[in-house]
Amino acid sequence: MGLKCPLPVLKMEKALAGLPPGSTLTVLATDPMAKVDIPLYCRQNAHAYVLDEADGVLSFLITKPA
Repeated sequence: MGLKCPLPVLKMEKALAGLPPGSTLTVLATDPMAKVDIPLYCRQNAHAYVLDEADGVLSFLITKPA
């Protein structure tokens, strides 16, 4: 949270790289561009995701493909 584009995606990518297939990662972001950038990254890399938004905080539950 509090990071501007592209840092949320870069930090998410690094965290996902260290997880085994099938794992889930929760990403919290306050940058409005994350609403575009993170889903795009997930689609390009076959990650499933669920987005929730409350009080200006974007919450992504990302599942790494098995």
